[in-house]
Amino acid sequence: MVGVITDIKDQTPDVKTFRVVSPQGGKLFEHMPGQCAMLAVPGVGEAMFSITSSPTNQEYQEFSIKRCGSLTDYLHTMEVGDEITVRGPYGNSFPVETALKGQNLLFIAGGIGLAPLRSVINYVLDKRENYGSVEILYGSRSMQDLVGLDEIQNDWSKRDGVDVYLTIDREQPEWDGHVGFVPSYLKELEFSTDKTVLVCGPPIMIKFVLAALQEMGFEKTQVFTTLELKMKCGIGKCGRCNIGSKYVCKDGPVFRCDEIDELPDEY
Repeated sequence: MVGVITDIKDQTPDVKTFRVVSPQGGKLFEHMPGQCAMLAVPGVGEAMFSITSSPTNQEYQEFSIKRCGSLTDYLHTMEVGDEITVRGPYGNSFPVETALKGQNLLFIAGGIGLAPLRSVINYVLDKRENYGSVEILYGSRSMQDLVGLDEIQNDWSKRDGVDVYLTIDREQPEWDGHVGFVPSYLKELEFSTDKTVLVCGPPIMIKFVLAALQEMGFEKTQVFTTLELKMKCGIGKCGRCNIGSKYVCKDGPVFRCDEIDELPDEY
C-alpha cells in the first residue's frame, strides 16, 4: 500500500524518524508493539524496519531509520509529501497483553535499538494501569547518538513510576550524565530480579547484557529480545533470516531468551 510522509524528524546525525499515513489519512494498518513493516521505494529497493510508534496511536505510524546503505541513503533524501510503499505488519510482537501484563518492566537499549522498544514503551505508558514499575536503561556512543532524547527527557522521565538511566560510551564536555557501556552500567545499577526485561541493541551489546543479567540472578525466561535486523522478505521464503531451526520473520522477531539458546554465538 502507498504511504505518505507527513513529518520527518532528525534524531541523530544518521537517524531520521519518518511519520507516515495512508493517502486518506490515519495509520496504514493495525499492528502490535515489536512488529515490523517492509518499506520500499520503487527502483531503489526495499527493507524491513521496526514500527516505532505505539499501536495506541491511531493517527499515523513512525519508522526510525539509520542511514547505512543505498535504500536508507535515499530515504534520508525524501521530503514531507513524498510517497513510499509499505507492507505489513510482519512478525510477532512483544507479549504486552499476556506475559508482560501486570509485570514490573526493565527496558534495556543500545543505539538504534531503542527504536523497536519505543513502540512498547509508549504502549505501556498509554495503558499505565496494566503494568508495574517501568525502568529504562539506554546508552549510545555519544550524546548526539541518543535517539529520541527530547521524548525521553521531556516525557518518559517525567511520568509517575518511570525511571530513566542514560549513558554514553565516552566523556563529552556537555554531558553531565553517566559514562560507560550499557552492560557495565546495568551491573552498577543492581536492579532487583522482580522484573521482566526487554532488550534491543547491537548483537555484541545483547550478548554482554544477557551475561550481566544472568550474573545478577535473572532467569532467561524473564528476558525478551528482538532480532529484526535479520529479516529480509518477511514471509519465510528467502531464507536470509534462518537461524538454526527458526525463521526470524515467522518465529520472531521477538524471542524469549531461553528460546534462542540454539542460535549462533553472535546472538
